[in-house]
Formats: sequence, C-alpha cells, structure tokens
Amino acid sequence: MRSTDIVAGLGLSAEPVPPPSELRFPDGAHYRVEIPSVEGPDVLRATLAAADALGVTVNRVSQGSGAMLLTRAELAELARIGADRGLEVSLFVGPREGYDTGNHSRSADGAALAGQLRGTRQLRHAVEDVLRAVEQGIRGFLVSDLGLLEVLDGLQRTGEIPASVVWKASVLIAPSNPVAIRQLARLGAHTVNVPCDITLGQLAELRAATTLPIDLYVESPDWLAGVVRGHETAELVPVGAPLYVKFGLRNARNLYPAGEHLAADAAAIAAAKVHRAAVAREWIDRSGLPLVQSSPGAEGLGVPEP
Repeated sequence: MRSTDIVAGLGLSAEPVPPPSELRFPDGAHYRVEIPSVEGPDVLRATLAAADALGVTVNRVSQGSGAMLLTRAELAELARIGADRGLEVSLFVGPREGYDTGNHSRSADGAALAGQLRGTRQLRHAVEDVLRAVEQGIRGFLVSDLGLLEVLDGLQRTGEIPASVVWKASVLIAPSNPVAIRQLARLGAHTVNVPCDITLGQLAELRAATTLPIDLYVESPDWLAGVVRGHETAELVPVGAPLYVKFGLRNARNLYPAGEHLAADAAAIAAAKVHRAAVAREWIDRSGLPLVQSSPGAEGLGVPEP
C-alpha cells in the first residue's frame, strides 16, 4: 500500500499538485545534481570519491569563496578534473560587498547586499577574476550582482569571453516572482537559483515564466534557512524541470572564505552532501516516476576546457 492510499483511506484529500513541466535539458533529462561549497581541488576529489562509492552522478560542483582565492595552479587543476569527469565547475566571482572594508553588508539589515559589488573598483576586480579563471579553463561562474551579469553577458556576446561559459545566478539574488526571473534571463543568466523554501505552486509559477534551468537547494545550510526536503525531490523535479537539484547541508559550519585551515571540514561536508544526494535518488526511485538525470558531459554544462 502506498502512502497516498493510506491518506485517502483516512478520508483526507490530497493536496493539489501543479502540472508537470514539459521542458527538459538539451539531452532530454529532467534533472541534474549539484554539490555546492566544493572549495578547491582537494574538496573536489573528496566529493568525487564519495560519489563513486555511492554510485552518484554529480553533474555540477560549485564554489562559494570566490575564484580570486585560488591560485592559477588550483584553477587549472579544477579544470582538468572537471574536464576528465564531464562535470561543470562553477566558481563564485570573487570580491563582493561581503568581503569589502565597509560594514553595511555585515549588519543585520544589510545582509542581503553581501553579494553585490561595491563601486567601480570592485566591479573591475570581479571582471578580472572571471578573465583569470577563464584563462585556466574554467567555464562556469556564480554571479550575484545584476550589473556584473550584464557586463559579463556583453563580453560574451562580443566574443571576449567564450560562448561555452555558463553564468549561474546565485542564490544571493534568487528571484521570488516570475517577473524577477525574466529579468535575470534578459540580463544573460543561463541558470537561476531560486529560494530554497519555495512551494510547489511558486516553483510552477517561476517555471512558467522562463525556459532557463532552475537551481534549487533541496537541502540548504543554516544560513540559507536550513530546509531539509530531499525526500520531496520526486515532487519538485517534475514541476521544476529542467532542474538542478542542489544539496547543501544543514547543521554544517559556514566555510566561506575557505582555506587550508578548513580543508578537513570542507571535504567531510562535501562527502555528506553526496550522501544526501544518494538518499534523494532512492526517493526518486521509490516514486516510480521515470525521471531522467543527465549523464556526464551533457550539453549545456559548463564543463571546463583546460
């Protein structure tokens, strides 16, 4: 007996479910798996070791500290590993207001500004951060400032940045309504993080407003509300497809900005996220729905080009 039958037997009506999305990734898949906070080559290797042990396909890893904190050798190594495994390596664009000498973004009312760029000088540094990483083969970036997104899109349109680079709108500018997600699409985003606590109905509204892939934390760290909803993956994917299913980790330390002093924690946290992905896959299998995940190297991934 299924849980839906048990609920019906109690005389309870099932909650309304939005219709499934008819959109797919270019390869026909419904979803892809992303592991965030993969802060450098050692953490990436730990992530992939856990994925191999659990039989999990990781399509994208992302990093939050900023490409600016990695050496050129580390950037090149990330690119080589990503290219070998056919996965996107998405690095946060470096200097932003949360790292600035000003204090507003570190105050209670200014926290929402942490991902913005402050002044022309920081904008210039951010552009240089992207160019430096692109030179080492990186082809994916998280962007959290609307002005920067517009500038980078312009550079890509004129050929100064390779067409294969993917701009991922960060959760720090997550759109909460259909007009906002359309704005990010116009500015050049290729995929868009949405709020992690979004309802199925709100997810359907955003999906109806754009064809862009949506990125959604099915588990988020405490500083992003700490939602734990991996068991809902089989309900979220049909409505949000094409959907990047993103596994943060509740009750884990904030790693940003990361470094060697946090290396062991970063590797352990990444491995735990892969475990969460494995559990979510079991929920998908249990649902019986024919939900398809992308294979490594699928079209549209910002796979590095070392």
